[in-house]
Amino acid sequence: MGAAKLTIDLSALAANWQALDAATQVETGAVVKADGYGLGAGTVARTLARAGARRFFVAVAEEGAAVRAALGPGPEISVFSGHMAGDTDILRAHNLTPMLNSVDQMLRHVESLPGHPFGIQLDSGMNRLGMEPAEWVALRDIALEQSPVLIMSHLACADEPDHPMNAQQLRTFREMTDGVDAPRSLAATGGILMGAAYHFDLTRPGIGLYGGLPFEDAQAVVKLEAPVIQVREVEPGETVGYANSWTAQRPSRIATVSAGYADGLIRAMGPRAMAYCGTKPCAVVGRVSMDLITVDVTDLDEVPDALTLLNDQQTVDDLADAAGTIGYEILTSLGQRYKRVVLG
Repeated sequence: MGAAKLTIDLSALAANWQALDAATQVETGAVVKADGYGLGAGTVARTLARAGARRFFVAVAEEGAAVRAALGPGPEISVFSGHMAGDTDILRAHNLTPMLNSVDQMLRHVESLPGHPFGIQLDSGMNRLGMEPAEWVALRDIALEQSPVLIMSHLACADEPDHPMNAQQLRTFREMTDGVDAPRSLAATGGILMGAAYHFDLTRPGIGLYGGLPFEDAQAVVKLEAPVIQVREVEPGETVGYANSWTAQRPSRIATVSAGYADGLIRAMGPRAMAYCGTKPCAVVGRVSMDLITVDVTDLDEVPDALTLLNDQQTVDDLADAAGTIGYEILTSLGQRYKRVVLG
C-alpha cells in the first residue's frame, strides 16, 4: 500500500466532548466547521450527537446543509457567517440558524425569511465578525423583539488564559448583553477552561474535541502512519533531499516514506519534526517534498514497514510547533490521499 493511513478514533472524539461538557454546568454544543476539522463533518457530527450534543456550529451555509444531511431533523445547526446573499434557500431548506453579524444581515433575514430562527453575533473586541457596540445599541430593541435563539461573541486570546484581552472582552460582552432575554455564548474550548464566568448558557468547543490545545487533557483523535517505500545507506558528506539541505555526519540509514506537503504535512516542519517507530523518535531530515519525507532511521535495530507522524508522542500541536503554525492548520490540512480508518 503506497498511501499513508490516517486513523480517526471516534471514541476519543466523544470522550473529549463529554469531558468538556462535564467541565461546565451549561449546555455544550460542538463546532464541526471545515469538514469537521478535516476529519469528515458527517461522521464527526453523528458521533457528537450520540455523545449528547444538540447544537452544532459551521462556518458557512453550505457546510450546514451537509451536516443536516448527516444528522437529520432535530439538532440545531448555526452558521457563523450569518445570512449571506444567496443563502436564503439553503437556510430555509435545511432549517439552518444564521448568526447575524450586521444590520444588513438582519434586514436581509427578516425580509426574506420572516419568522425563521436566527442568532446574533456581537463583536466584543476581536474586530472580525459581529455587530460592534454602537451598531448593537441601535439595533438591540428591534432584534430582541424578534426572539433570537442565541447571542454570542468570540474570544481572541482564550489560548492565553492570563491575557488581559479575555477579561476585557468578558466585560464588554456583559455590558452588551446583561438583561437580555436570550441564551448567551462566549466560550469555545479555551473559554471553557477559564472557568464559569465565561460559560454563560452555552459553550461551543472546537479544537479541544479533536485532541488539540489548549485542552491538555484531550485524548488523541488522530494517528498518522506513513509506509516506508525505500531504505538507503548514506555515507558521511552525502546529502539528502532538495537543495542538499541535510548532510550526513556519520554513516546513516535513511528511510523514504510516502507522505508530504500534498497530504498536509507542511514543508516548514522538516528540520524539527520527528517520525516514530513505536515510542522511539527518528529525525525527519532533508526537505519535506510533495509526496515524500526522508527520515534518519540509523539508530533503529530494524526498520518497520511504516513510521508514525501523529501519535501520543507527537500530537497535532507538536507537529504544528515544528512547522511554526497551529494545530488547527495541521488538522484541517490533512489531505484526501490518506487511507482513512475510522475506529469506534
